[in-house]
Amino acid sequence: MKCPNCTVNIHSDWASIDFSPNWRLHTMRCPACSEYILNLERLTDYGISQWTRQVFPAGSNRGPVPPDVPAPIAADYDEAAKVLPISAKASAALSRRCAQAVLREAGYSQRDLAVQIDAVLKENDPAKALPSGLRTTLDLIRNFGNFAAHVINDQTTLQIIDVEEHEAEYCLDVLDVLFDHYYVKPAEAQRRKDALDAKLKAAGKPASK
Repeated sequence: MKCPNCTVNIHSDWASIDFSPNWRLHTMRCPACSEYILNLERLTDYGISQWTRQVFPAGSNRGPVPPDVPAPIAADYDEAAKVLPISAKASAALSRRCAQAVLREAGYSQRDLAVQIDAVLKENDPAKALPSGLRTTLDLIRNFGNFAAHVINDQTTLQIIDVEEHEAEYCLDVLDVLFDHYYVKPAEAQRRKDALDAKLKAAGKPASK
């Protein structure tokens, strides 16, 4: 599992406490960051688990969003991570809007996310085409609870669609990869170019092309 406090992958080692016939508290301490993780479980009268919810920390810590990601997109991502332990559906809806915003900024203006993804996967421009691994990753979203096959417009941007928690978590993973491809790597490349141009200028030479 991934620690929701520090995001390091760890082995689960829960201690459980029954504090009523219908409620059980699961606790563990992350060996990497020493922070506690608390899950609350609801049981039926027959001791069958109905649901389990993370109560501390409040949200899924995915780490800071890279500063190169536009603020409105980063805000949707942060909210999707925070509500994931409470509602996978709400998290997926926010991730869905976030994904569309990323692809729209990349030049894919279709209003239906599924059509946007199709356009990305069929991109013929070598400068815009995704690496093969990222193409496969992005395409997998469409298999999650019909996640991408709903038209997005001003009224349905945050439409709730049935998804499992692991599917909502995967949508955040996909956004991490999209952020890296569309924002982080281009920004890093530009910073390297700017640094080189500054050195060339100081040496009295023309800037790089």
